Amino acid sequence: MVSADQLTLVFLAGLVTALATGLGALPFFFFDEISDRRTVLLWGFSSGIMISASVFGLLDEGLAEGTVLEITLGMGAGVILVIIARDVLLDTEIDPREYEQADFTKLVLILGVLTVHSFPEGVAVGVAFADLGLEGGLSILGFSVPLLAVFMTVAISIHNIPEGTAISIPLRSMGVANWKLVWWAVFSSLPQPVGAVIAFAFVQTARGVLVIGFGFAAGAMIYLVLTEFVPEALSIGERLPRGGKPELAAGAILGLLLMVPLAAI
Repeated sequence: MVSADQLTLVFLAGLVTALATGLGALPFFFFDEISDRRTVLLWGFSSGIMISASVFGLLDEGLAEGTVLEITLGMGAGVILVIIARDVLLDTEIDPREYEQADFTKLVLILGVLTVHSFPEGVAVGVAFADLGLEGGLSILGFSVPLLAVFMTVAISIHNIPEGTAISIPLRSMGVANWKLVWWAVFSSLPQPVGAVIAFAFVQTARGVLVIGFGFAAGAMIYLVLTEFVPEALSIGERLPRGGKPELAAGAILGLLLMVPLAAI
């Protein structure tokens, strides 16, 4: 039976990851702009973190509890859901510049598109909390919190910082106030605490699909990295020597190296 206290804790973890996105806007309180080179590096860094969290966190945990087939089925389901969600939204691409001019109807569409992008990250956090309350975790707010949950929350939070920076860049070029940059960055990740709660409640109720849930979250995140983060970085890097590929690779390696020690805890 899932308790209200457990749901609250998982929601707060998802909220932490969403709020971390706002940190990505803070550099604009000190600098007028961020160079293309640094932007590509940040996208690479974010991609490395997501891949590391998926492989060393979700997939590793899934394989420890289930079979390769279950993991594969879950990954396939994660990819398919993201593709279908995009099709439902007519593959709409929302430019952050449109946030400021959006009316209520437009904001609903924007939130729908952002859900496709950030919901899987919330799902990853929620699934990672599957063993909440069991022995062997860290004691946080009176709960025994699984190490995997701590790892995923930290990983998604760090990943969200450069994502917040990327969202803030076009808004900054419009002259949007710095405090609004923080708000819009956080807004882009609001589906994450919701996704975390839904995923946690689901795997608690249907414990038999937990392994598939690990694969689902990993598949969705890896797919987003390969189809969105990397292409976005390469698009920005077109103006750089060698198309920005060295910066992208360097950022990805840094992200991977940062998360490996955490995964080994």
